[in-house]
Amino acid sequence: MLKAVFSRKNGRLCRCSVKGHAGYAEHGQDVVCAAVSSAVQLTANLLTETFEENAVTSAKGDTVNIRTDGSEISAKLLDALYVHLQCISEEFPGTIKLEFTEV
Repeated sequence: MLKAVFSRKNGRLCRCSVKGHAGYAEHGQDVVCAAVSSAVQLTANLLTETFEENAVTSAKGDTVNIRTDGSEISAKLLDALYVHLQCISEEFPGTIKLEFTEV
């Protein structure tokens, strides 16, 4: 199961960490993993390249982290990522666990 943890600061999303494997299909054939990877990469690229937000992204092994300063734009992009992952989770139950924390 993929685990996506979103963090809020002062009511705005400012961080996201996605880790694991969805387990929907074998490695390299998993459409859920592909959809989540694409969504996370798009969000990271929008933050850093398109909107030039103060964001740090990292990927190591099966974990991707996005950290922002919690600006309005970055919070909205992370909100959109959360909604997208929630939709994927509803379409493919048992593949993604979504959590929230406060920082």
